[in-house]
This record gives sequence, structure tokens and C-alpha cells, in this order.
Amino acid sequence: MTTEATLSIPLEEIPEGTKRAYLVDAREIVVCRVKQGVHALNNICSHAFARLSEGRLRGNRLICPLHGASFDIRDGRVLGAPATHPLAVHAARISGDRIEITVRPEAAGRFTL
Repeated sequence: MTTEATLSIPLEEIPEGTKRAYLVDAREIVVCRVKQGVHALNNICSHAFARLSEGRLRGNRLICPLHGASFDIRDGRVLGAPATHPLAVHAARISGDRIEITVRPEAAGRFTL
């Protein structure tokens, strides 16, 4: 049985309006910090395996650098083609001066290509 993996990041490491990639338990995760809080998703686009951390963050929209697919950082749903599968979302919160991420194993394989 696989267990949850956790990550604790200093809050100042990700300024508001930016994102950053991390490797957590062999999974690439992108952590986005916006005015409303922090969000963590799988970093690989469900359309063409591009790293979303290399794309753009516009409000709550994360845009893939390869073909422009876009996703809602709050729930992983697809906002724009060509992607059709949502991204796995992981628990994220701000606790004091830290960002805490919990990567759930069941969320890792949420889509298949």
C-alpha cells in the first residue's frame, strides 16, 4: 500500500502570482500561489506530457507551454482544448510561514493517455 507523501515549502519561495515545480515521491507537482491561496497539481499536461511549470499562470488558469491547453488550478478541470482530461489535484494549504502539500497516491494516476 502506498502512503501519502508530504512537502513543506517556505512561503517566500513562491511569491504570489507565481508557480514552481517540485519532485515529491517521484511525482512532478506544480505548486501555484495566487491571491486566494495555494494549489498543487500534477505538473505534466494530460494532453501532451509538457511540464505545466514552464507555462503561464493567469489568475486561476494554468496554461500549457506546448499547445495552450489550460486547466483550473483549484480543481484540475480542463478550461481549454486541446486537453480533455483533468489534472490530479493535491491538498495544499498555508500554515504560518510554510506551504504544506500532501500528495495522495490515488490522485497520481487520475488520467490515462
